[in-house]
Amino acid sequence: MDDYAEFARAVYATGILSDPWLWGEPRFRLNGVALSPELAGRLAEAAEAVTYLHQELVEILLEAPDIVTSFYGLTPFQQLMWRAAGGLWHGMARADVFVCADGRIQCCELNSDTPSGQPEAVWLNQLRLPAHPGAVDPNADFPARFLALIRESHAKRTDAPLASVGIVYPTELTEDLCMIAAFSRWLEAEHIRVVTGSPYNLRRAPTGKGVTLLGQPVDLILRHYKTDWWGERIPVWADAEGYPDDEPLTEPLLALLDADLQGEVTVVNPFGAVVTQNKLSLAFFWEEMARFSPEAQALIRRFIPETCRLAKVSPDRLLDEREQWVIKSDYGCEGAETICGPFVTPEIWEKSIELALPERFVAQRFFEAQTDAEGWTPNYGVFVLGGGAAGFFTRLSKTSTEYSSVTAPTFIIP
Repeated sequence: MDDYAEFARAVYATGILSDPWLWGEPRFRLNGVALSPELAGRLAEAAEAVTYLHQELVEILLEAPDIVTSFYGLTPFQQLMWRAAGGLWHGMARADVFVCADGRIQCCELNSDTPSGQPEAVWLNQLRLPAHPGAVDPNADFPARFLALIRESHAKRTDAPLASVGIVYPTELTEDLCMIAAFSRWLEAEHIRVVTGSPYNLRRAPTGKGVTLLGQPVDLILRHYKTDWWGERIPVWADAEGYPDDEPLTEPLLALLDADLQGEVTVVNPFGAVVTQNKLSLAFFWEEMARFSPEAQALIRRFIPETCRLAKVSPDRLLDEREQWVIKSDYGCEGAETICGPFVTPEIWEKSIELALPERFVAQRFFEAQTDAEGWTPNYGVFVLGGGAAGFFTRLSKTSTEYSSVTAPTFIIP
């Protein structure tokens, strides 16, 4: 199956993966990314280490709650989410990891809130494994690992069997429908009832205990709705218009937080991700390094590129050192809110520095990533479930990773 049209028919036949084309171009690469066992182990080690660093960060912030206010500048509803979570933040994450030109491993961020890419990682590998004789699929166990995470999260709250899961996601957006379909298929195969809906479909149960989604009681909420979308939405650019839906989702958020606090529902990922997802946490690692254990300090220096709050570095320095820096907004994804100095013109860089609200951005040291023989830069997304590496989601780009990046199957070649 080396013809892309034939492959596209196989993609549609999965009933999970979305369009094999994006803007008229192939969305997937048929030739797999080959990892040696040694490299796969190094990437997994980095992802697990960065996840551990975020756990130590959370423990530091719990011991010194005033720092959260002074360092992060969270909105009132973001503070509410953080405090209600009581330090819980992790279930499923994806570390974006690169191999540098000099052989170092660097992790530019940990997507700990609503990580994506799971369906592509699982089904793309399944479709292309026969074309790679002798290869090992590192994502083969991902569905089982996912189900174990969901069951174990539920079991920490109650001994009752997990009977129903509500998946909350932005129903007006289509790009993650394949993820909702994948999660639903895996759960329903285990005879777990699944209800899907938006936060607006979320209510306190009529009995006053637990929550309902579309009127159906659920034991666990699988949250694929970003923490910063539950709270107040504030632009990150000085010239940006306000969001048309900038008010917090007060009623559904309070209903879910209350039920969670009362031990009546499990939330995955927990709302503590409002802090760990915030890229100011990357700056906290470097600016407040002395607060971390010696082991954590060594991991920060080893795996996290130098990062600081934009407010702490002079605009003149950033302008003079354009090719050495990347700026990222606190909750932004790849694309418009990540500006990579070496990949934009001096004019765009200058305008970006001028308009970026300093309290909402970080500046991260640029690193030169390795490229393959065709000039593609692999972004090795390493899934981390319950603290342990659980698979790979590799995207290829010629500059920085964006929504239009090509996804490739990822195999280990013994």
